[in-house]
Amino acid sequence: MPESHSGESLLYLTDEQLRQGIEAMYFAYRGFTADPDRILATMAYGRAHHRAIHFIKRAPGTTVTNLLEILGVTKQSLNRVLRTLIEDGLVESRVGPSDRRERNLFLTEAGEALENRLSDAQRVRMRSAYRDAGPEAVSGFRKVLEAMMDGEMKRRYASLRENGP
Repeated sequence: MPESHSGESLLYLTDEQLRQGIEAMYFAYRGFTADPDRILATMAYGRAHHRAIHFIKRAPGTTVTNLLEILGVTKQSLNRVLRTLIEDGLVESRVGPSDRRERNLFLTEAGEALENRLSDAQRVRMRSAYRDAGPEAVSGFRKVLEAMMDGEMKRRYASLRENGP
C-alpha cells in the first residue's frame, strides 16, 4: 500500500518509467519545434529568434532586460538575435517612456504575421494532442510541466499568465 503524504498518495515510478518519460519529452519537443523550425530555416532564423518573437508578442513593450530574464540567455546572444529581427523589420525598439536608456520591444506588422505563422503551426499540433488525450490528461500535463519548473521560472510563468494578453 502506498505511503501517504498530506493525505495524498505518493507516486512511485521506476527508473525505466522515468527514462521513458524523459525520452518522450525529447521526442515531443522535436515534434513541437519541427514545424516552426521549417518556417524559420527559410529565413535563416533559429529557435532563439522564435522565442524572442513569441515573448515580445506575449508582452508588447517588454524591455530587453525583461526578455533577457525570461529567456535566460546572455546579453550578447539576445543582442545578436534582436539586431537581426530589428534590421529585418520584424521588431521595433523604442526608447522607454520614463528611462531613455531602457528599450521597449514591439513586433511590427511583419513580425506579427511571422509570429502567427509559427504559433499557428504549434497550436495545430497541441490542439490535436490535447483532443486525443482528453481534458484530464491536459490538466495533468500542465501540472507536470509546472512542477518541473524551478521557483523563479514558475514565478515568471505565473506572471505571464496573469499579466499577458
